[in-house]
Amino acid sequence: MIRLLIVDDDALIRESLKIILKMDNEIEVVDTCDNALKAIEVCSSNEIDIVLLDVRMPIINGVEATKELVKNKKTKIIILTTFDEDEYIREGIKNGASGYLLKSTPPKDIIQSIKMVAAGNHVYGSEIIEKLKDSLEKKISINKELFTERELQIMEAISEGLSNKEIAAKLFISEGTVKNYISSILDKTDLSHRTQIAIYYIKGSI
Repeated sequence: MIRLLIVDDDALIRESLKIILKMDNEIEVVDTCDNALKAIEVCSSNEIDIVLLDVRMPIINGVEATKELVKNKKTKIIILTTFDEDEYIREGIKNGASGYLLKSTPPKDIIQSIKMVAAGNHVYGSEIIEKLKDSLEKKISINKELFTERELQIMEAISEGLSNKEIAAKLFISEGTVKNYISSILDKTDLSHRTQIAIYYIKGSI
């Protein structure tokens, strides 16, 4: 069961999402919040797997809240918003969001995205991917001498959206070994999250 928290300052959106998501028997909507500060409090006292988080909200915006929420390693963030500004997208990903979707996304795709993120993948709407490509056109070549061949393979697999388990199966190594390689990559790049590794690899730099 995926334990989920909905965070949006629009009551209609919160309740609509709650009704839609509760129809799926793999998702449990634990609570809803009208601001990100309350969300941080809820996550500190409950086991939350996924936070579905809006961007523009009172007190703390969703992008800033993401940075705090991901400190709980078990909690993953999907930003669900009407805003596709480059700055929000870049900062959301940089702060550790595992997904970025627009509210125009069909309900069935939102549900599928929640399940994919819960399984360890990263999900971005097609509009968001295009924005990332447009805003990061100037590719800076990765210094391949900095990484081992295996580390480059791990980075490529992360950029494809594979989970640690899927990477382990693809490369015929253990999940623990995958985690060790990811830690090494983070140390070498001074990045904080696997999402940043994906963008770093795809575009040459974060």
